[in-house]
Amino acid sequence: MAKLLVTGGAGFIGSEFVRQAVEKGYETVVVDKLTYAGDLERLSSVGDKINFYKADITNREFVEYIYKKEKPDIVVHWAAESHVDRSILDATPFIDANVKGTQVLLDLAKNSDISLFVNIATDEVYGELGERGQFYETTPLNPNSPYSASKASADMLGRAYYRTFNLPVVTVRPSNNYGPWQYPEKLIPVVILKALKNEPIPVYGTGENVREWLYVSDCADAVFHIIEKGKVGEIYNVGSGQEKRNIDVVTSILQILGKPQSLIQFVKDRPGHDFRYSLNVDKIKKELGWEAKVKFEEGIRKTVNWYLNNIDWVERKLKTLKEYWEKVYS
Repeated sequence: MAKLLVTGGAGFIGSEFVRQAVEKGYETVVVDKLTYAGDLERLSSVGDKINFYKADITNREFVEYIYKKEKPDIVVHWAAESHVDRSILDATPFIDANVKGTQVLLDLAKNSDISLFVNIATDEVYGELGERGQFYETTPLNPNSPYSASKASADMLGRAYYRTFNLPVVTVRPSNNYGPWQYPEKLIPVVILKALKNEPIPVYGTGENVREWLYVSDCADAVFHIIEKGKVGEIYNVGSGQEKRNIDVVTSILQILGKPQSLIQFVKDRPGHDFRYSLNVDKIKKELGWEAKVKFEEGIRKTVNWYLNNIDWVERKLKTLKEYWEKVYS
């Protein structure tokens, strides 16, 4: 089994990947800065089976120390500032983590004996679509938010290091993830938490914006397919094909919880809000035999039930959440 170095492994998606890695028998090293969105509780079930380093990936000396000590075979780079709304408030942390941090990891990987560097991007690097069409791996990048611009920069840095230095980089562009352990700043956990408290649920604009929803365990599974079967230098879209308007996501959660739609409160749309994303996943399906397993109706029920059963975890986040909500939705 290859030895994995996983950045951002205490985050929402990264922790799911780490839990699956341990289950599969991979020796796993986790690096995470433990910002507001990182939480070691997500790794409590595998904590004794991983090596963990609290580290900022922009800290070149410490990252170099980890590379030399652990000697990973594969780097899986999940670490990122990832919330569009926060990037609108202040883009600086996004440039630091997503651009500078990625460059440090890539630069040090040049001098390490790694067989693969998995660079996790996002569908948002493509920009937006109208009511029709899809993004292909060959679609030109056209990011519209500070967040997506920083991720496009990280994406292209990986491609550049592959071309210039022959670093074995593969690029992954997933669609919107949802599921257990997601920090309650993203749409689905915000709706769940506010609905449980009978508080107004903020929905941008008229709620017509469309996203493609991918259950978090499917996303992690796709990356393992790419690690085990993918080709160096390639780009892989990872999506579910399940598109939903934001308003439909909100109403489906309210129905599950038995809450009234009168809780919905339309708020001023965020600047530069992309209308629609949709990924064509023919490449990963045909070449690697992967496709998403969890349908949205199943995944959203599992997600709601997880939050109901783990409400204590969410409650511990409430103080900082309320301060943030006031800034974003007021």
